[in-house]
Parts: sequence; structure tokens; C-alpha cells
Amino acid sequence: MPASATEIINMMQDARARTLELAMDLDAEQLMGPKLPTINPIQWEIGHVAYFYEYFVLRAFFDHSGVIGEKSDALYDSINVPHAVRWDLPLLDRDETLKYMTETHEALISALQNSDVPADALFMAQFGVFHEDMHTEAFLWARQTLGYPTPKIANLIDRSALTNVGNHPGYASVPGGRFTIGALADSPFAFDNERQSHDVEIAPFKIAKAPVTNVEFASFIADNGYSDDQHWSVDGLKWRNETGGEHPKFWIPGDNSNWSIRRFDQILPLPAHEPVIHVCWYEAEAYAKWAGGRLPTECEWEVAALGERASDGTLARTKRRYPWGNDPAGHTKANLDGYALGPVDVAAFPEGDSGFDCRQMLGNVWEWCADTFAPYPGFKPDAYEDYSQFLFGSTKVLRGGAWTTRSRMMHGTYRNYFEPHRRDIFAGFRLVLSERNTA
Repeated sequence: MPASATEIINMMQDARARTLELAMDLDAEQLMGPKLPTINPIQWEIGHVAYFYEYFVLRAFFDHSGVIGEKSDALYDSINVPHAVRWDLPLLDRDETLKYMTETHEALISALQNSDVPADALFMAQFGVFHEDMHTEAFLWARQTLGYPTPKIANLIDRSALTNVGNHPGYASVPGGRFTIGALADSPFAFDNERQSHDVEIAPFKIAKAPVTNVEFASFIADNGYSDDQHWSVDGLKWRNETGGEHPKFWIPGDNSNWSIRRFDQILPLPAHEPVIHVCWYEAEAYAKWAGGRLPTECEWEVAALGERASDGTLARTKRRYPWGNDPAGHTKANLDGYALGPVDVAAFPEGDSGFDCRQMLGNVWEWCADTFAPYPGFKPDAYEDYSQFLFGSTKVLRGGAWTTRSRMMHGTYRNYFEPHRRDIFAGFRLVLSERNTA
């Protein structure tokens, strides 16, 4: 069930404020940036976000012809405008792009205020907000990739209580049993790839209470984890040999095995107990093998995040919307919304623990799962048909969100997906013990 028109308008205004926070301090050259396969020109993305509202809501439900006419189709239709040409298009300049965005927002707000809005239109309008949220997260990884200045985000939270709090060691024992995977029918909002809830049989497993930390990953590097072929799959070896990978992206080696990291335009000592971040799926897979574990399956991850024990110790059939329960996060349970300007120690946010005492299963860092991204049984695409299905079979699943993810779109069944070689996104992982190490 979508939010109300008033709620969506408030979300739109907040999303636009975040877009401006991440763009207005950049000059014209920075807004375009260099041509890279992993990012878009931020200036193009702003126009594309406006176009989504225009195409999927204003045109589809309100007979609105668009602010800049058919020009928008030729510039901002991501399906028909290939990534490689987006730097070479006759894009609107900075001021014109912002004007297009503003006028499109205003047109949609007016439509939502003055019409008897059908539920399908409300759903796509809310989808549009979340689509903008996804792109502002992409703005953040683009700024990280390009070494742009640390963004000036309003409502910053105090990091002092969230750093230097240490590790959260150990493994949670999760009983086996039957569990419902995917968004339940009464979920407030769900995307097409999570909406087909279905029962699965889960074998007992042990999952780490926290993601792998920087200091733990540094031990893998020190033990020649990158150069020892036995830890790497065939595809992982191919990635390592082609890229020359020796450490996580944005790590900087120093003397005496000391590491630094680059966070936006700042060089910082490696924070020991923050989750390792900017590692690809192949690196996560290799570390897991070295450590005597494996990546969790998507179903295992969801059970550990949203399940709980019944009174007799078995796996309960109840399911939470969030790890901590059914109430939204706020900022005491999870590192979301960008307000911490980076990841924090894995021991932070104990109020957000799951029913199995797993910490930070929402927020801080996206977590790679073992699975290739695939449809649930009975999959049906939303009106935005290319949101999920064109990436089935070619990407790996990530769950849980990162410090950059907006809390309004984040819930326990949300499924993200990226190519296994991607290291620019804010992704890490946690382990499940392999059978030989579960004693």
C-alpha cells in the first residue's frame, strides 16, 4: 500500500533537498566528471530523476506533456540512452537542469494536491521518490570515486559515540525451520523483486553477529590472501589477475603494515572496527574461504535479520519488518540517511539488533550475499519494467543498506543487486560458518 499524497509530497521535498545538498557545491566541470563505466555525470542524473517523475507519473496518470517536451526522452531515458553517450549529449546546463527538476517537482506536487489520485499513481510517485533516493546514494559513491569534497549534509549526527566502540564478535546460532521469504502482503511498500513472498525450508546455520571489519580484512591481506590462489574461485582469479587487485578500493598502504583510507577528499588512518567497505563480491568470497566460512545465502540473511526464536527455541513463523521490530529506525537503531558521513564501528547501534542478536543488518554497509539475483516465484514487474528483470542472472544480491541509504525506503526484505566486480559501491559482507567450522 503506497503512502498518502501528503506523505509523498513531503518525501519529494526532502529528496529534492538532498539532491541539492549533493550537487550545489560542485562546479560545472565536477557535475559532468570524467567518463567512467561505473558512474554517470551527476548533471545527467539530476535530469534523469526529474524525467522519471515526468514519464512514469505525470505522463502516465495526469496527461502532462512534460516541462521540456520530447527533448527529455532523447536526453534522460535511461533505457534508450546508453551509458557511454551521456557525457556527449546536448544536456541542459546546470541552471536549466535544476529548473527542469524544480518545475517537474512542482507539476507533480500540484497534481497530487488537486486530483483524486489513483493508488497506482501514488505507488509510482512513491517509487519516484525512492528512485531519487537511489540516485542520491549514487551521487555519494560518485563523489567518493572522484575524490570530491566531503558533502555538506544537514542534520549531521555526532559520530563520537559511534566510533571507538569496537568489534561485536561471535556467531549467532539460527535454528532451522520453515520461514516466509519476501515482502508480506500487508507491507506498506515493496518493489517487484521482493513482493512474491514464499515459504522456504532453512537448515540451521551460524552467522556472524557483525560484518567483517577493516582489521579483520587486513589480516587476510597480511596472510597473502590476495596472492594465494587457493582462496579464489575461477571467476575471482580472473577478476584479480585482470585488475591487479591487492587490497580494497581506496585503501592506501603505508609503512609497517599500516593502512590509510581515502574518504571523499580526506586521507584517514584505517578505522580498525568499521566494516570493510568497497570490496567486490569476489574479494568477499575469497576472504570467506580464507576464514573458513562462506557468504550467507539471501534466505539465511533474511532469516537472521527478520526472524526470531519461538518459546521452545525453534524458528518462529513470525516475521519482523525491521531487525529490531516493526517500527521505523529513527537514528538510534541504524546508520542510515547519510547523517554520519561514513560507516561507524560495527559495535554501534545495539538497539538495532535482530531477534538473533545480529547487529547492523540494516545500515552502515551493504552486505554481499552468495546468491545470483533472480526472480521470486510468480514474479510480475512493476510499471517500471526494467527496474529488476533485465539484471536477473547477471548480478549478485546485496542486502541491508548502507550509511548512505535513505531510511524511508529501507526495510528488511529490500533487495539490491550489482555486478560482482563492482567495488565503488558501499558494500561489505558478513560470514556464515561452513559446516566443518560449526562445532
